[in-house]
Amino acid sequence: MEEIDVIVIGGGPGGYVAAIRCAQLGLRTACIDDRVNDHGEAVLGGVCLNVGCIPSKALLDSSHHFHRAQHEFAVHGIGVKDLTLDVPVMQQRKQDVVRTLTGGIASLFAKHNVEWLKGRGRLMGDKRVQVTDAKGGQQEFQAQHIIIATGSSPVGVEETPFDGERIVDSTGALNFEEVPKRLGIIGGGVIGLELGSVWARLGSQVTVLARGETFLRMVDQQIAHAVHKDLKGQGLDIRLGAKLVSVKTAAKQITLTYQDTKGESKLQVDRLLVATGRSPNTDDIGAETVGLAMDGKGFIVVDDECRTNLPGVYAIGDIVRGPMLAHKASEEGVAVAERIAGQNPHVNYAVIPSVIYTWPEVAWVGATSEQLTAQGTAFKTGVFPFLANGRARAAHDAHGMVKILSDAATDRILGVHIYGPNASELIGEAVVAMEFAASAEDLARIVHAHPTLSEAIHEAALAVDGRPLHI
Repeated sequence: MEEIDVIVIGGGPGGYVAAIRCAQLGLRTACIDDRVNDHGEAVLGGVCLNVGCIPSKALLDSSHHFHRAQHEFAVHGIGVKDLTLDVPVMQQRKQDVVRTLTGGIASLFAKHNVEWLKGRGRLMGDKRVQVTDAKGGQQEFQAQHIIIATGSSPVGVEETPFDGERIVDSTGALNFEEVPKRLGIIGGGVIGLELGSVWARLGSQVTVLARGETFLRMVDQQIAHAVHKDLKGQGLDIRLGAKLVSVKTAAKQITLTYQDTKGESKLQVDRLLVATGRSPNTDDIGAETVGLAMDGKGFIVVDDECRTNLPGVYAIGDIVRGPMLAHKASEEGVAVAERIAGQNPHVNYAVIPSVIYTWPEVAWVGATSEQLTAQGTAFKTGVFPFLANGRARAAHDAHGMVKILSDAATDRILGVHIYGPNASELIGEAVVAMEFAASAEDLARIVHAHPTLSEAIHEAALAVDGRPLHI
C-alpha cells in the first residue's frame, strides 16, 4: 500500500489550497477529486470555480455591462444603437474563464508536485483512503494525515424536484442558453439574489419568493432596507413571508402556489430556480464506517483547529461549522497544512468578510447593529452615503452607504457594512483594520486618496465621532 504524508479529499477552494500549502511545506501530498466538466474531463476547483463563485461573477459582469449599455450610457453622452444580446456568446465567455482558472490549478499542482488522484475518496479507517475512479477501479493509500474538504451541494425542496431544464438549482441557472421570459426563484438569499440579478438585467421578469419575513436577515437592517428598495427598482419582485405550497408543471408554464399574510396566491413562470441553501457533502465518505463524529445536520464535528475526533484527520470548509464561504475554506486549509507541519497558525473567524454581488454590491465584516443591540453592547454609529462621495458621483454610481460601528467605551471597530459600488474590494480595508484591533479614530486619521470610493470609509469613521466633513 502506497504511503503519502497528506491526503486531501476534495479539490475545491479549501482542498486544493490545503494541498498546495502542504506541498510547499515539504510534505508529500495527494488530492482526490472526482469532478468532471460537461465534456467529461476531470477538473479541479470544486463548486466555486466550476459552477459557483467564478461563473456566477462572469455572468454578473456580462449582464452588468449589458444593463449599463441599455440604461446608463446615455447619461455619459454615449449612444448605443441596435444593442443586441447573444446569450450563447456570454455563456462561452463564462466557460473560457472557468477553463482558464481550473487549468491554472492543475498547473499549480504540477509545479508543487501535488499528486492529483482522479476519483472518489472514501475513509477506510486507520488513516487509509480508498480511491474509486470513473471506471470503477480502486486503489488504497495510507496517509499520515487526512484533510476532508468535500464541500456542499444545493438543497432541494420536496415540492420542486429538479429536472435540470425548467426547474433548476444554481448550476442550471448558470447555464440558460436564452433569457427566461418569467423566472421564479425560491429563496431570497445570496444565490437567489445574485442569479436573479443576472437574468433581470438581461430582460427576464424575476419574482423571488422568500420564506422569511425579514429581508437578508444576516445583513445590518439599515443596509438591507436600502438593498431591498434598489433591487425592487431594478425589476426584482421580492415577496417576503411567502411559504411554498405546491408546484405544478404544464407544457407551457410552471404554476407556483404559495401562502403569505394575504392568503394563498399563484405565480406563473417559465423557469424556476430553487435556491434554498446548501448541505454538506458528507453522505458517502465512509464516516459511519470509521466512526467520524457528525452533528444532526450532516456537518463534521471539529474543534477550533479543525481536528475531528479521529487522530490525524481534519475537516475544513462547507462541511464544518461556520459560514459556507470559499475564502473561509481556503484559510482553514492553509491553517491545517501549517499545523500539520508543526507551525502555529490562526484563523480569526470574527473578521471573515461576506459579500453579495448584486449591484451595488453588499459587503460586511463583524457585528450588525441588531446583533450588538441583542448582546447589550453599547456602540456608536457612523454612516456616510455614496451620494456625497465625489468619485461615486463622477461615475454616476452613487447608491448606498458605508456604516461603521464602534464600541462606545473604547472606540474599537465592531462592524463595518458597505452597500455601494465595489463594496467587495472596499471591505478589505475594514478587515485589515479590525484584524489589528483598530478604532474608528484610527480609520478617521488615515489619509485616503481623493477622489476615491474609499473616502466614504474615511467619512463614515469621522461620522462615528459626529464630525463628517462632507455631509
